[in-house]
Amino acid sequence: MKQKTYICIDLKSFYASVECAERGLDPMTTRLVVADPERTDKTICLAVSPALKALGVKNRCRVFEIPKNIDYIMAPPRMKLYIEYAAEIYSIYLSYIAKEDIHVYSIDEVFMDVTDYLSLYGMTAKELGIKLMNEVESRLGIRATCGIGTNLYLTKIALDITAKHSPDFIGYLNEELYKKTLWNHKPLTDFWRIGAGTAKRLESLGIYTMGELAAANEELLYRKFGIDAELLIDHAHGVEPTTIADIKAYKSKTNCLTSGQVLMCDYNHEDGKIIVKEMMDSLCLEMVDKELETKSVTLTVGYSNKLKKASAHGTISVSTPTNADKVWIEKVTELYEKIVDPVCDIRRINICCNNVIKEGSEAHQLSLFEEKNEELEKNKTLQKAIIEIKKNFGKNAVFKGIDLEKNATALERNRQIGGHKTGE
Repeated sequence: MKQKTYICIDLKSFYASVECAERGLDPMTTRLVVADPERTDKTICLAVSPALKALGVKNRCRVFEIPKNIDYIMAPPRMKLYIEYAAEIYSIYLSYIAKEDIHVYSIDEVFMDVTDYLSLYGMTAKELGIKLMNEVESRLGIRATCGIGTNLYLTKIALDITAKHSPDFIGYLNEELYKKTLWNHKPLTDFWRIGAGTAKRLESLGIYTMGELAAANEELLYRKFGIDAELLIDHAHGVEPTTIADIKAYKSKTNCLTSGQVLMCDYNHEDGKIIVKEMMDSLCLEMVDKELETKSVTLTVGYSNKLKKASAHGTISVSTPTNADKVWIEKVTELYEKIVDPVCDIRRINICCNNVIKEGSEAHQLSLFEEKNEELEKNKTLQKAIIEIKKNFGKNAVFKGIDLEKNATALERNRQIGGHKTGE
C-alpha cells in the first residue's frame, strides 16, 4: 500500500489575526483580543493575538485574567467576517487540492491528503505546505502553522506539538520520529484526544508519557477505558488507520438536532421556562425546514455555578414522530416542570431532538387506526410560512410574543453566529 502523506494547516489565532489584518496591523507584534466589550469582564476572549500570548496571556482566557499592566486592543467579535475569510482561504486550498482530499476540521484548521499531489507539483510536502501558507499570508495577511505526517494522527501531533517549537512553524512526524522525539514528552494533555480526565486516569496507572502508555499492559487498559483503550494504544504507537476518504464516507447510524446555550446570568425557574420554549420552537422550525421529525426530546438544565448541584436531565416521548411546535413546546415544558428544581436558579440549557428521521420514512407509518390530524397540518403550514419569511427577510422578521419577554434571548441570538455577534 502506498505511503500516505498528509498536511494539516492551522491559522494562527485566527479571529485575532483577521482583526489585525482588517486594521493593517501585524498580529505577531500587535496586542489584541477578540471579546465583546458589552459583556462583563468574565467573558471569554475568543482569540488572543500571538503578541499577547508571548506575554503569557493564555488563549480563551477571561478578560479579567489579562494583567492590568498590559495595554491591548479589544475587538468586538465579527463572526460573519471570520466566515468570509475562512471561505476565501478554503478557496486557496481548492486551487491546489481537490475537495475530496480536504477535510475541514474547524473554521481555522484543515487536513489535506497530498499523497498524489507531490509528484504532480514536483514538490516535497514541506514545500507544498510553505506555498499554501505563503499564499494565505500574501493574499489575506493571515499567518499559519503546518503539520506534516504519514497518517492523520501524526499530522495533528506534528501541528500541535512539533510545529510550535520549529522556527518555520512546520513540523513533520512519521512513526519512527514520533517514538524517538515524543515518547517522553510531557504533559500527556498536549496530545490530541487526551484531556485532563483521561490523563488523570492514566496517571492512576503510573502512566505519564506516550512511551509508558505504549509499554503498558493492554488488558489493564481495556479494563480501565473499555473500547477507548484501542484508540489510546494505537496513538501511543503513532498508528491511525482512518483516512480522509474514510471520513468522507462515514454516515452516522443515528442523527439528532441539538440546541444549547449558556445564559448571561442566573435565571429563575419561570424565566428559564421561557428560554426552553424559545429553543424548542427554534428546533421545531429547523426540523420542518429539513423535513425531519422525532419521537423523543432530551432536556438538560444546568443550575447556577454557585449551587454546585448536578444538572437536571430527562427525556420525553410521543407515540408518532412529529416536528410540530404545537406538540413539542407543550411536551418539553411539561418535562421542564417535572425535572427542574423550582427554587434553584439555572445557567445552562441543552435540548436534543433524538434519532431524527425523514418525514414519510419507513420509520414513520400511520397505523390503521390513526387519522391525519388536520390541526397539526395547519400548524405545519404556519411553520413553513414562518420559515419562508425568515429566509427572505431575516430571522427576526417574524417572532412570537414570548420572544418579547424581558429575559427572552431568541431575538438577540438570531443576530448572532455561534453565540457571538456577526459584526453587522
